[in-house]
Amino acid sequence: MMKQNPNQGEKSTNQPPIQSLAKLWAKKYIQNLDTKEAGTGEKPWLSAYGQERSEIAEKLMYSMRYTSLQAWQKTESLIGREIQRHQINPKLIDPWKISEDAYEIYQKALESYAKMIAPQHLARIIGAYLGQLRDKYTAADPRTIGFVALQFHYTGQMMLSEVSSQWEQNQLLAYFKVIDDHLYMPLQRAYNAAATQDYDSPALSVVQTLLPSSTEIARNICQRIIELYPRYLSHSGSLHHPVVKTSSIRDVEMFQVYLWVCVLENNIAAIQQELFPLCVMLYPALKVHWELVRQMINLMGKEFSKRVKPEQRQLFVPYFQALREMFSPEVFPESIDEEMRRTAKTMGATL
Repeated sequence: MMKQNPNQGEKSTNQPPIQSLAKLWAKKYIQNLDTKEAGTGEKPWLSAYGQERSEIAEKLMYSMRYTSLQAWQKTESLIGREIQRHQINPKLIDPWKISEDAYEIYQKALESYAKMIAPQHLARIIGAYLGQLRDKYTAADPRTIGFVALQFHYTGQMMLSEVSSQWEQNQLLAYFKVIDDHLYMPLQRAYNAAATQDYDSPALSVVQTLLPSSTEIARNICQRIIELYPRYLSHSGSLHHPVVKTSSIRDVEMFQVYLWVCVLENNIAAIQQELFPLCVMLYPALKVHWELVRQMINLMGKEFSKRVKPEQRQLFVPYFQALREMFSPEVFPESIDEEMRRTAKTMGATL
């Protein structure tokens, strides 16, 4: 029998770990949506605009060939040079195949949107398939997922720009976020690793404790980063910008999922072979300074410590230490300019 943690709430003791983690992720997703709805008074899944949604979905399906081409051009412009710099086999990155996969996935997302199927149900429909897709691209070289994830992300962003209603953009964004999450985060790998654990596994227990709070943790960290670096500009704009903030929250959640994988697999391979190379390839192009990454890792450690017992924290210590060493100033000496540093110090930050 699995030991109950008061922070976890009730859960079935006879449920396989892989289903348990997937269920927790889905419940967390629903809670986040419910919070947003409570703030607006809207119930989008009960909306009366089914016909309008069908028309929007049909329009976006027709435009996808063009937006997919634009998305690849943007991806190529941003990180195309990384293929040669990182000595990635160019045959592993087939833009036509990636676009074909993106078309198929977004078609399912738009169908769900048009039929008023809630985003969490979309996650159940395509989650496992996206996990397989991710495995396919990372099998030969994990770094290829950077090209795939950006292609999918920009395809979604460009389709959103085709929708004039801000309200409908927000509804679509919930569906597209499901795709982003499953491509950037090794969720299926975490579920599979959980399936190898015993019910009373300390590693499984600590992940189950933290998973429901992962979005709250990410939001807290991103808000603190904004406070520390109020004038910071990434490739996509200010950290205050809603699109940048959404991507930042996703990235912090991505780091958390990679840490869970390490704990569940009891080795550092996921960070060494996938997360670190991915960051090295993407972050300089996206103008994300390593100092922000270091600050994020430190804040994540503090957030975890608030939520777990000391003995549970020890399960993460080796991987936090590895992250600190990998992204240390000795490895990446560049830092944010002195004006931003002075701003952060004025606000009492320890950099």
